Amino acid sequence: MSGTGKKVVDVAFKASKNIDWEGMAKLLVSDEARKEFATLRRTFDEVNSTLQTKFSQEPEPIDWEYYRKGIGSRLVDMYKEAYDSVEIPKFVDTVTPQYKPKFDALLVELKEAEEKSLKESERLEKEIAEVQELKQKISTMTADEYFEKHPELKKKFDDEIRNDNWGY
Repeated sequence: MSGTGKKVVDVAFKASKNIDWEGMAKLLVSDEARKEFATLRRTFDEVNSTLQTKFSQEPEPIDWEYYRKGIGSRLVDMYKEAYDSVEIPKFVDTVTPQYKPKFDALLVELKEAEEKSLKESERLEKEIAEVQELKQKISTMTADEYFEKHPELKKKFDDEIRNDNWGY
């Protein structure tokens, strides 16, 4: 089998392993969608099976002697010579080496962004919890209780009073 055909089969096989068919099936709500999804999955499995069996095998060698007996050696030799002279070019990947470092750098950047996002998410969750707590206690909370949680505001107000700055 040619290198390109084998590569296609390998990529298709790896892609089929990564598909979460059950997860997607849970998202469907109508019977019609479920039927269409089942048809899609069945078709995908058939195509994948065909790729795995038919195109992953090497072609059977040609029995030139059989054809020599029926057609004649001169014509068969001419076809054999033409067949042997055909060269299928090997696939040379020049793109992957060019973009692999960029892709790896993006993955590192992605991980950093993910970590930053998770930290920000935690901070926001805490802030939401504090606001929820404040919302419930606001009607019964005293100024001293509020200033306990926000000492910077107490300092700001005390400074304004001490400097005789009443906001006008």
